[in-house]
Amino acid sequence: MKKRDRSGAPSLERRHGGGLWLGAIAAAALALAGCGGGDGGSPVAASANAQQPTAAQSAVEQQAMADAPFVDQIAYSTNAGDSLDPTQVTEKAAVMHHVWTSGNTTIHYTTTTGHLTAFDLGGKPEATMSYVAYTAPSKDGTARPVTFFYNGGPGSSSIWLRLGSFAPTRVATPDPLMTNWPNFPLVDNAQSLIDTTDMVFIDPPGTGLSEAIAPNTNQKFWGSDPDVNVMRDFIRRYIAANNRSNSPLYLYGESYGTPRTDMLALALESAGVHLTGIMLQSSILNYFADAIEAVAILSGNTIDMNALKLDTDTLSGYYPGYAAVAAYFNQLSLPVQVDPALFAFQSELFATTHYRDFRKYAQSWVLSQLGVPTFLGTPVFPSAPTLASWTWSSGLSFQALNGYFNINPFNNELLPGTTIGRYDGRVSLPDSDPRLQADGDPSDILISQPFTTALATQMPTYLGYTAPNATYMPLNDNIINVWDFSHDGQPLPDTIPDLLAAIELNPQLQVLALNGYHDLATPFFNTEKQLARLQTVQGLNPNLQVTLYPGGHMIYLDDNARPKMKSDLRDFYAAQPAPGALGLWMLPPPWRDESPAGTPTLAAQSSTQ
Repeated sequence: MKKRDRSGAPSLERRHGGGLWLGAIAAAALALAGCGGGDGGSPVAASANAQQPTAAQSAVEQQAMADAPFVDQIAYSTNAGDSLDPTQVTEKAAVMHHVWTSGNTTIHYTTTTGHLTAFDLGGKPEATMSYVAYTAPSKDGTARPVTFFYNGGPGSSSIWLRLGSFAPTRVATPDPLMTNWPNFPLVDNAQSLIDTTDMVFIDPPGTGLSEAIAPNTNQKFWGSDPDVNVMRDFIRRYIAANNRSNSPLYLYGESYGTPRTDMLALALESAGVHLTGIMLQSSILNYFADAIEAVAILSGNTIDMNALKLDTDTLSGYYPGYAAVAAYFNQLSLPVQVDPALFAFQSELFATTHYRDFRKYAQSWVLSQLGVPTFLGTPVFPSAPTLASWTWSSGLSFQALNGYFNINPFNNELLPGTTIGRYDGRVSLPDSDPRLQADGDPSDILISQPFTTALATQMPTYLGYTAPNATYMPLNDNIINVWDFSHDGQPLPDTIPDLLAAIELNPQLQVLALNGYHDLATPFFNTEKQLARLQTVQGLNPNLQVTLYPGGHMIYLDDNARPKMKSDLRDFYAAQPAPGALGLWMLPPPWRDESPAGTPTLAAQSSTQ
């Protein structure tokens, strides 16, 4: 469990203090999961604008005069016990101006890079949080939407969404290939959302250049509930500092950012900050429904059996995503091309109709993905004749089925001699590739070095921001070691009750869930099954859409998926349904052992025992 949302966790041996089997878990499991002009209010920026340009000067000269780079001399720290002295806190920012063009559309936009202070509801400073905002003037006089973006982890900055998804520039990856790795260029992003919404990319405390303000320490915010509160307070500060209270407000979270979004939506609505919509990309909305994650987080030298209560749901929930990856590699029972949506439906139907059969294999399967199949006794898997009998109804080859129902993790068994990615199952490397020695996920290797290289290039030039006494932290692996996952009286977050409560406070809240067919970290069927728990609430008719795309955890890296995502998101901002999106009552019903939407998972199970 090395990296996260990006997803994944560091070593369970480090987290839980030992045990012979924990190193094997660490190698396989992922504890996931899977940022208007004048922002920042910088005196530096104001002084740069003191000399007004003349009408005879060119637009380029005027832009250059308006730009206000900023050298931030503060030595920010992301260490657990560190904090910034209140006398050092500043809200200064670099302000730069750019032009984005796509087709016949041209947008003059501003980047604002710096810090804002999160104040709690009592007005006390909590943390100075780094952010990058992309803003543009309104064309019709109405307030433009503002969308707050963040990754997850826990422990991730917003670099992955900011450099990969919908900002005006992005890292051009050849996903799912590794061509020319790691030399992926920064390019203009034709699918940027700058023509639709202003965007603010946020780094939680202990990531990026965000740090707690004394007497708080960074670690104070490393838990489900304190994290949500400080994120709420940053958003409140951004709105106030930039006079955006009249703007439609949206949240966009990826991976662990999706349970954060459910909880954050409720926290904001409860604090009187009303949202227009939320986007849940590559979701893990209930940690108990992913027994791989639950066991990895809760178990020390012995297995916490509560973590295995939904093991059959987990095996069934991962299957359609795995099947989509198998189809990508032509591991089908018949040599025919398949439509991804139809094949996904077939795979969901197969998992549903074989649910009772899967029960006897589920515990062994979950522990096999963690690398400890014999920990609770002799593992049980389907026989060869059973697998052969499933080839027709599943549409998969015997090899593919055997790769899934196996004592070894499916990432290593689908294609013998090859490791497939967890974030994107289509990304693969030969087992002999030396890069796998340091990072066992090819789809993580695909982006880690290229994105951090791009960040170092972009910060001082395009964004005009430098921090010579600090180091930007893209992914803080130390955070997961001490993260407090508990929420709502349970040891792990089940955030469907939070989502329901936010919708009940704001019945007009729009919800869009975006999912990649080939995501083997937060599988799309799991997302559908969790959101389907909202079907248990009588009279509820939420404005909910679920969309599916070719791609993995970071769907937007796929050049075929990203244009469709952009189109669907533009429809979402316009309060229009995305073509082909699933509504609540089009989702498959929730598993019968899942709790109703208003009740956290373990609480519901305890009440029936």
